[in-house]
Amino acid sequence: MRSMELTTKERTGSTRCAALRACIVFASAGLLAGCSRAPTFNIVGSFFPAWLLCLVAGILLAAATNRLLVWLRLDQEIKWSIVVYPSIALFFACVSWLIFFS
Repeated sequence: MRSMELTTKERTGSTRCAALRACIVFASAGLLAGCSRAPTFNIVGSFFPAWLLCLVAGILLAAATNRLLVWLRLDQEIKWSIVVYPSIALFFACVSWLIFFS
């Protein structure tokens, strides 16, 4: 007769199954938590997402920062400008999101 105790392999399998179920429950709860009003703007009859406007603002502010650094002659000090300017744009986009939508 087979013993009533679970083997190590069976216990590991059931633990993995329970962990997978818990992950599915928490992931679905996390995804459903975002189902609230979408931050959009009605511009000329078309709805634009707020993040898109923040992205445009970030790009414009990064371009203004570039012009300021060129005027101060500090742009020559930036070695990795291909990384720095997108990071500046992302910074301004995130800050504008926090200021207007948090």
